[in-house]
Amino acid sequence: MQGTPPRPAGRARSGQELRLYARDRLIESRLTPNAISMTGLVLNLAAAALIVAEHFFLGGVAFIVGSVMDTLDGRYSRMSGKGTLFGAFLDSTLDRIEEGVVLAAVAYYFADQGDATAAAACVVTVLGSLMVSYTRARAEAIGVECKVGLATRPVRVVILSIGLVFGAEELLGGLDLLEPAVYAMAALTAFTVAQRVWHVRGELRAAEPPSV
Repeated sequence: MQGTPPRPAGRARSGQELRLYARDRLIESRLTPNAISMTGLVLNLAAAALIVAEHFFLGGVAFIVGSVMDTLDGRYSRMSGKGTLFGAFLDSTLDRIEEGVVLAAVAYYFADQGDATAAAACVVTVLGSLMVSYTRARAEAIGVECKVGLATRPVRVVILSIGLVFGAEELLGGLDLLEPAVYAMAALTAFTVAQRVWHVRGELRAAEPPSV
């Protein structure tokens, strides 16, 4: 791959040149998109362990960094040309596992606290998150683009991150945002599934030939 053009002697590199240089060195390295995906998995597993131990702030930080890695693997795959079909499959699969593991840890915490309603909301959120992804995949399999809906993965990550980081009551003067975040995710994922079902129905009905 062609690298950045040589700079004239005595001239300092500009910010853009430095970014291009760093990009080229990264692409030429042995780093692979799958390695980034696996790093994200490890960080999310660490987040789940920290949540079970009730270290919500640290768990939230690990979850945020792990989610950033999940975003970077796809971008790095396209930028570097190192992506494979298996890598794309692995990326999507790990995304579902990571979100489920972290939410399972949150459900465990609520169950341990005797809060059955919040624990059940975690289960609803996991199911809703899976169905949000499934409805898109199934729609695209029958030729319908389906990216509509409120609770896309980035939105779910933001909501859960806020809940975890501010899950320690002392951070906001006794206000714990973890439980409201779980309820919000449960409602939004259910609503998004309904949005996507309605969207696909409308698209398929519009594509039907008129009856004679």
